[in-house]
Amino acid sequence: MRIAVLGSNGQLGNDVCAAFRANGDEVLPLTHTDVELASAESVNGALSSIDPELIVNTAAMHHVEKCEADPMAAFASNAIGAKNVANWGQQAGATVAYVSTDYVFNGKKSAPYVEDDPASPLNAYGITKLAGENYTAAICAKHFILRVSAIYGLHPCRAKGGLNFVELMLKLSRERDKLRVVDDEMVSPTPTVQIAQQLVALSRSDAYGLYHGTTEGSCSWYEFAGEIFQATGTNVRLEKADPGEFPAKVQRPKYSVLENRGLKAANLNQFTDWREGLEQYLRARAQAGAAAARA
Repeated sequence: MRIAVLGSNGQLGNDVCAAFRANGDEVLPLTHTDVELASAESVNGALSSIDPELIVNTAAMHHVEKCEADPMAAFASNAIGAKNVANWGQQAGATVAYVSTDYVFNGKKSAPYVEDDPASPLNAYGITKLAGENYTAAICAKHFILRVSAIYGLHPCRAKGGLNFVELMLKLSRERDKLRVVDDEMVSPTPTVQIAQQLVALSRSDAYGLYHGTTEGSCSWYEFAGEIFQATGTNVRLEKADPGEFPAKVQRPKYSVLENRGLKAANLNQFTDWREGLEQYLRARAQAGAAAARA
């Protein structure tokens, strides 16, 4: 299958490219240098020149503070970009996979969100990603929308200074004797490699629609940090931050746990428990480090 990956140089996009290549597909990577998603002309030209059967859209403006400061730019990238891709996909008879976010919810629920829970985003990022979902679903008949949460991968996340949460915690543990981490935000930390594998599995089906795609179980950021330090043998004093100790510049959901109900119903769920996901990431991290040392 010919697969175009938008945002191919991103934290998730890199692993999506690798997963489809490992599956024997022809991968056509596209970055912002190759295509401007907010421009229908640019999207049509870039995609028509390579004629993919599937477009995986991992590209997004996802820096939450920057989205809030410039919502028009966020809407252009996350919503109008999705609209342009969906239009091309529908006209070409291609499938479109749009990667969305847990931030479409307000976090006021006390049980995992399922796909048909009403969306109620708190910030511009969530609003624009929800709009991208709606454009994709309304325009392109053959679509997959996959909502993910608290993602981390081996490739740098440019919006977060190149450090995912795992790497940030390990970096800070080398610089400080004590760390304080919030314990009042619940997530399901999800490695990008598992999201990529899920997208491959979806691409081999015709079970089009909206799905939640995160690891099983949940934890607070404090609990996640504790698991990171235990798994890596890191000796640092970890404390729970007081409520409001680290005030966010932009309102975020406190509870971002998603249930993969749709994937399980379709017998397509590829995700493991979040702890196993962390172990998988740390093994890959160690292998990458060893390979770099040999080079």
